[in-house]
Amino acid sequence: MEDQETVRRLEAELLAKYPEKFVEPARAFGNIRRGARIFMGTGCGQPRMLLSSLLEYSENNPKTIFDTELYTLLIFGMEEHHYGEFESIFRHHCFSIRDSNRQSVNRGTGDYNPAFLSSIPRLVRKRLLPIDVALIQVTPPDEKGMTSLGISVDITGLAVKTAPLVIAQVNPRMPRTGGDSLVHMDDINYAVFHDEPLFEYRGKPAGPEAEAIGQYVAGLIEDGSTIQVGLGDLAQSVIPHLKEKKHLGIHTELLSDAIVELIRCGAVDNSCKTLDSGKTVATFCMGKKDTYDFIDGNPHIEMRKLEYTNNPVVIALHEKMVAIHGVLSVDLTGQATAESIGTTFYGGLGGTADFVRGALLSQEGKSILVLPSTARHGAVSRIVPFLSAGEGVTVNRGDVHYVVTEHGVANLMGKNVRQRAIELVRIAHPDFRPWLMEEARRHNLVLQDQAFIPGERGEYPLDMERRASLEGLPGLLLRPVKITDEPIIKEFFYSLSDRSMYYRYFSLQREMPREHIQRIAVIDYEKEMTLLAVASEGEREVAVGIARYIMEDPHFANFNIAVRDPYQHQGVGKALLSRLIEIAHGRGISGFTLEVLLENRAMRALMNHFRKLGHVVEMQIEGDTGLYLLSFNGEIIGG
Repeated sequence: MEDQETVRRLEAELLAKYPEKFVEPARAFGNIRRGARIFMGTGCGQPRMLLSSLLEYSENNPKTIFDTELYTLLIFGMEEHHYGEFESIFRHHCFSIRDSNRQSVNRGTGDYNPAFLSSIPRLVRKRLLPIDVALIQVTPPDEKGMTSLGISVDITGLAVKTAPLVIAQVNPRMPRTGGDSLVHMDDINYAVFHDEPLFEYRGKPAGPEAEAIGQYVAGLIEDGSTIQVGLGDLAQSVIPHLKEKKHLGIHTELLSDAIVELIRCGAVDNSCKTLDSGKTVATFCMGKKDTYDFIDGNPHIEMRKLEYTNNPVVIALHEKMVAIHGVLSVDLTGQATAESIGTTFYGGLGGTADFVRGALLSQEGKSILVLPSTARHGAVSRIVPFLSAGEGVTVNRGDVHYVVTEHGVANLMGKNVRQRAIELVRIAHPDFRPWLMEEARRHNLVLQDQAFIPGERGEYPLDMERRASLEGLPGLLLRPVKITDEPIIKEFFYSLSDRSMYYRYFSLQREMPREHIQRIAVIDYEKEMTLLAVASEGEREVAVGIARYIMEDPHFANFNIAVRDPYQHQGVGKALLSRLIEIAHGRGISGFTLEVLLENRAMRALMNHFRKLGHVVEMQIEGDTGLYLLSFNGEIIGG
């Protein structure tokens, strides 16, 4: 409202128009019976004045309200000392655990209900969670008597429909929103006019890991995707990294400050959404006043009921649906928890499973779980051999798709347990990788002979990745080999024709021993390099070429290369060798040596190509083979 005079005038008008509705809080609370089950609006939409007045009323009338239960979907703004007063009259029944109620739940004085958010409306309708009183916060009614639930729609509208007693705090600062937010004054039994700022939510600052995690996540999200981001501070910190994306859509539970910034900068326009085109859809909003002002009367934003936003079927109908959620821990088989640490209840099911499952059923959909690699200032690994006793499985291993830490991305979709374990060890904190690999061997999650190089020597050099611009092969990625590449290297070698195999090994290799494949896939990046040319087939990577060097002496490295038959004569070999020369030269290597069958015209042509580029290339013939010496510096050293 513009000023206090305007607010007072509005209050007077409403009291005159609805004299039977607008009452003092005590008058409304006098209708709450003993043992009542009370629902209170969600998060920043919680009617704070009603709650404070109810606490005061209970204190002044100690025999009127007791043995009551209070249901909250998401509770904020109650520090422990305030929560203590709150706890003295209510048995709190929560669906999400936050700082303010964590102690209460774990000492048994409050109740945690591990229900998926999508299932809660059904529980309310069937009166498995009966609501006797709804405490809500709404806008002032319009000329037709319609109020708006503003930033808290979720199950608040359902609570209004099912509760025999509805008490509303009418706040002129509540933004009016579209969608499922409208409540008529006829559905409100008592109203209390109170002008106060809405609670503003400010998340905790993200740690240094968030920057890397955000960049990795941004690399997984395509233009035109519809995204949902969970409530956690780490998940929310990913959003600013999406500002360069185009035509994103939003279908989510939480509308946050960060999402509003994406809308403002133009990254979100909802133009590619399969459902609700042109509309940002959420079920509750938590942020700062600037965000509340932005959504007030905004026709492009709809606040929808939980039955719609969190319905996995509705979610799955969005093409390219991406769900991003923070979790507490992931084990080497892929199980993830966002609920508990050991036997301590810490978070909640929330909408994680709803959106993870919906996204995976979506055409080209993805789910992304994010977590720092460690906790307690680096003392504890968040990637563990197995979840601890008592820890709830929030996302089962069959539903886990991408897992992202500050050390990389693990794609678990379609992977067996052995492959998952290796993927997750790779993105764990380096200090814990040797322990995790040993535990994986001990529990037979990987083969006993699984090679592994600890420390910096085995740290994947992400900065060496490059895109090659080849006609007919757009988006070809040239990257160092990863410990997880054993399957695609095996597939590569068995795809080679007999001629290509003969040119590479000087004999027909009918079998490719795993020991040989591991020597290619698991390398000491400081002493050698295996470079892959990788093409994408959807989410699947295919190695179309492999180039490798191994140091032989202080100056020269032995080099070899092979390209899949369908990709030969398209520049893949030139691109691989150019990039490998760039890497080797940057490490002080003077040149490569290469033994080639004289009948291998393609390799001889490749050497001539680099001679024309200015490199010194010499060849010594021995029988039917030639030994090439390729110098990067214009001269042969020790040749």
